[in-house]
Amino acid sequence: MMEITGKTTLTGLIGTPVKHSISPQMHNEAFRQLNLDYVYLAFDLADSDLETAVRGLQALGAKGFNVTMPYKVQIVKYMDELTPASQIAQACNTVIAKDGKLIGHTTDGIGFMESVADAGHNIIGKKMTVLGAGGAATAICTQAALDGVSDIDIFQMKSFTEEYERALAFADRVRLHTDCNINVYDFADTNQMRKSISESAILTNATNVGMAPHEDQCPIPDASMLFPELIVCDIIYNPMKTKLYQMAEAAGCQVFNGTYMLLFQGAASFECWTGKEMPVEIIRKKYFQK
Repeated sequence: MMEITGKTTLTGLIGTPVKHSISPQMHNEAFRQLNLDYVYLAFDLADSDLETAVRGLQALGAKGFNVTMPYKVQIVKYMDELTPASQIAQACNTVIAKDGKLIGHTTDGIGFMESVADAGHNIIGKKMTVLGAGGAATAICTQAALDGVSDIDIFQMKSFTEEYERALAFADRVRLHTDCNINVYDFADTNQMRKSISESAILTNATNVGMAPHEDQCPIPDASMLFPELIVCDIIYNPMKTKLYQMAEAAGCQVFNGTYMLLFQGAASFECWTGKEMPVEIIRKKYFQK
């Protein structure tokens, strides 16, 4: 059992919901393994409390914290600085407190790309279709573009005007800073979605459609869009097998979820706060392998 002292350094997670998160176990075990006097706590926040919580964590001397849905985009306005990847994504899942400033960073994309490689796939120089354009999606697309994915098609509901315009602006930033050919389409355009998926090496669901307690939902209309050569990643890990995951599995696709994206993004955040590498294999065996 970890002993809390007068010198214990605070880190944590803010978002809603957070009760299902395994990040506290993962980080606290890593602190124990490396004998670091840190603690990681989860805070479930209402939207109206976000700024107060951010300022409060800063005032309490937190070394940093993670940000999960639905605040990854909204949190950016409370940052003093943004890292280059976070600047392109205009999203933040990791906050670093340093020299009196809050620095917004995104490790989601790092976690995603490492999870793709960990699953045995190489998508560099290939095309990806991404469903959604929120904080996780933009982080994923940013890192994919920086790493050399050649083409990305993003699908976002055009009827959500503000979100759609934000996605278009994001695509412009990606084009400006990378060589990736990135386009944004209406989520309701199923013909374009079918075409994009048919040309892609990987389909990534970066929406929360299918997440518990809405396990009956699926972001694509039917399984006819899937084919055996397609890699499918649903970044949701609660449930472990979403409806999309099950459909992809039945279609013969190579499929994985966001479990290891969570592990690897957490490892990147851990290093930002502690300056040390998370003992990933120990954490994987203890919390991620059934």
